[in-house]
Amino acid sequence: MNFLKQILITALVCFVLQQFLPWWTMAVGAAVVSFWLGNKSFASFGAGFLAIALLWLGVAFFIDSTTHSILTSKVNKLLPLNSFLLTAIIGGLVGGLSALTGALMKFAVK
Repeated sequence: MNFLKQILITALVCFVLQQFLPWWTMAVGAAVVSFWLGNKSFASFGAGFLAIALLWLGVAFFIDSTTHSILTSKVNKLLPLNSFLLTAIIGGLVGGLSALTGALMKFAVK
């Protein structure tokens, strides 16, 4: 239950942060949520990865559908992977590693 709570809160906090601040602030948000909830390190990495990967995937699909996939079709010709998959992986890794950092900081403070 704490795992799902961390996914939802991380996605919500990072979505709000990215509306007003640069993209990298989601790393701070994921670390703070992970520190606050205090999951184990592997669970925190997984929750941070899933939260940010799904968030960025959803935002990418939304932008793609509103722009009628003009840029996406051109970028997909250049990349070896689908641009949506690449976006989710990169965002997920940043979110997972920052959530892991927050969990390990909680462990170090104890």
